[in-house]
Amino acid sequence: HVQLVESGGGSVQAGGSLTLSCSASLSPYVLRTWCMGWFRQAARKEREGVAAIYTGTGGIGTDYADSVKGRFTISIDNAKNTVYLQISSLKSEDTSLYYCTTGANEFEYWGQGTQVTVS
Repeated sequence: HVQLVESGGGSVQAGGSLTLSCSASLSPYVLRTWCMGWFRQAARKEREGVAAIYTGTGGIGTDYADSVKGRFTISIDNAKNTVYLQISSLKSEDTSLYYCTTGANEFEYWGQGTQVTVS
């Protein structure tokens, strides 16, 4: 049974920073093999993908939504089975519930989310 537990959300002023964490109940091998992603969902809006990290033939790769490029950084600590999302230069439009997700072939496992509120 795969469990993903997010933490690190909170209330922050515009321009501030946060680091979100996702603790995954995955073996180190699986954590390196599966793609890990962060999504967010704001009130009355659809869930959107913001960042992903994966291991490809050329090593570790990352992808970001255009709206967060240059401000969000996804990383992984295999020793701690944890994926991080560093968020800087926060804007009011970043206010959302942030979810961690993973899966073998698609994003099938989801955490409960951690709320980020920017004022």
